[in-house]
Amino acid sequence: MVYCGKPSRGCQMCRMRRIKCDETKPACNQCAKSRRQCPGYKDEFDLVFRNETKATERRARKINKKGAPSAAKQEDSSSTSSEEPSPTFRRAASSPFELAVIPAIQIPPETQASCHFVSNFILLPRQDSARGFMDYLIPLMNSQSAASYLQHAFNACALASLGNRVGVGGVDFPDRAFGEYCRALSATNIALRDPKTSTSDAVLATVLLLSMFENITAKQVGDFAWGSHVEGAIQLVRARGRKQLKTKTGLQLFIAVRTQLIIYTLSSGKAPVMGVDWWLHEAVFDKHAAACQRLNLLTSELRAEVTRVMTTAARTLENVDIITTLMRRAQQLDRELADWMEALPEHWYPKTLCWQGEVTDGDYSRAEAFPGRVDIYNDLWISSVWNLARTARLILMSIAVRCAAWACSPVDYRTTPEYATAAQIAADNITDILASAPYHLGWHTKRRHLFNSSDLSGFACGEDEGIKGLAGYFLTWPLACAMSQDYLTDAQRQWVKGRLKYIGDELGVRYAHILALLQVRLPSMLIRRDGLMAQPYPMANDFGKLLSARQAAPTSGYALNPLQQREAMQRQEFEQARTELLAKATGTAGESGRSVAKKWLALGTGSKK
Repeated sequence: MVYCGKPSRGCQMCRMRRIKCDETKPACNQCAKSRRQCPGYKDEFDLVFRNETKATERRARKINKKGAPSAAKQEDSSSTSSEEPSPTFRRAASSPFELAVIPAIQIPPETQASCHFVSNFILLPRQDSARGFMDYLIPLMNSQSAASYLQHAFNACALASLGNRVGVGGVDFPDRAFGEYCRALSATNIALRDPKTSTSDAVLATVLLLSMFENITAKQVGDFAWGSHVEGAIQLVRARGRKQLKTKTGLQLFIAVRTQLIIYTLSSGKAPVMGVDWWLHEAVFDKHAAACQRLNLLTSELRAEVTRVMTTAARTLENVDIITTLMRRAQQLDRELADWMEALPEHWYPKTLCWQGEVTDGDYSRAEAFPGRVDIYNDLWISSVWNLARTARLILMSIAVRCAAWACSPVDYRTTPEYATAAQIAADNITDILASAPYHLGWHTKRRHLFNSSDLSGFACGEDEGIKGLAGYFLTWPLACAMSQDYLTDAQRQWVKGRLKYIGDELGVRYAHILALLQVRLPSMLIRRDGLMAQPYPMANDFGKLLSARQAAPTSGYALNPLQQREAMQRQEFEQARTELLAKATGTAGESGRSVAKKWLALGTGSKK
């Protein structure tokens, strides 16, 4: 044992945060102000004494040799023959002080990963008006055995997330995470075959964790399978019926699936199964958020209907009226979203924290905030709801321009009043999304003197001030949706790509890497796609004449009749144009990015789907 000098007598939390502790007992005021649980103070003995390492012992022996020449030979022989301490140190080892020493604790990687995941992705509400995220996992994890499918899925997400943040080091995080993922899949398949467990809360929570694992790992598993897990969660919710809404955990899981459904349908162009009313009936936790999600689901329905009509309809006067009606519906939904924004309570509204100046070196990809307004919100969840509404408005404006382009063809759609209105609305919402990004990515935590953070939601454990993986997870879809818009400036697009890369590199949400590499441009690519999908199989008015022409004998010297030859040429041209469009949209994102681009543009494998 050795005296270490006068140490800090502050509580453990203040020492970890490296701030001055007022040493108030039993709990310091610094922890009380930041709403943390004060862990208390170390024992006086632990503060003053600590165990010596062997290096310290060797240094002590050298000092003793200088001070006692007569014992030099004895010390030299003992130090060269063995690394064991001298008899003086052996006698100290048997003293009461030695018994009080606690050896260094080696924490298993799984335990570290669990703490990391809980502190980064499980959001606990601290206000009655706010909702958490995945807070249902805490009671479910406490009720499940360590070998359950839920535990395996949790371990997979935790190990993958920690490995992305800290690197491999001495632990092979990717292999361990993928092993847990495979065990979770296997155990979940067995549970789904059992009628008693197939509709349980734990199984549904497991499927949601598996979908998050796809976002965290992205290209590691191969083709992006997030959509498959979301579809599985939707089928489970459907099988569970309305009884799941009678419990708090059941309602939380239902809303979590509904949120994933919205992003899935908006990005893929599919309509929500079971309809909008089924997803909203008796499933309201917060009326403001539920109203926003209702408008998002209606947007998904409208986009799917527009895609279906434009794929099959010819440009007749009757169909032009149908397309015009769909355009008016998109504009009406956008007005309802604008009204929703204006009717929100005061604590929902963002506050402008400051105005960011221009980037001096011109490299927008590295800037933490884009030049202009920087907003802050009372709650991370509230900010995510706002951005969900903004992305819906971007998609609605894309629908309106697509309809205008279809109806006015061959006139340039960019000369229409619908395009001018859509460009202005889209530009405003893109600005708002970019202004919210620094708040998500922790820019404001370095400037706490500018705002009061006492009422913000917190995570289940760990420091609230750090940059959290969940914040990047919430921000990925809004940034990707904004980056895909035609109305983005070059500087804005460079900055968004930089933020997506930051989310993938620093926050461990690897799906952001794929999105950053995409070259999707909306609505221009969708307008081109609409023309491509309608040309190979145009609708004819005289079906009898068309049928007889198709059944006619081939022309002499040819294997096909004239109509069949024309269709074959059209099909070949379509496949070539489709391949070029898909390659341009994919950019350098690779095979996984190609799959995402195909879904965003609703481009099948040569069919009309």
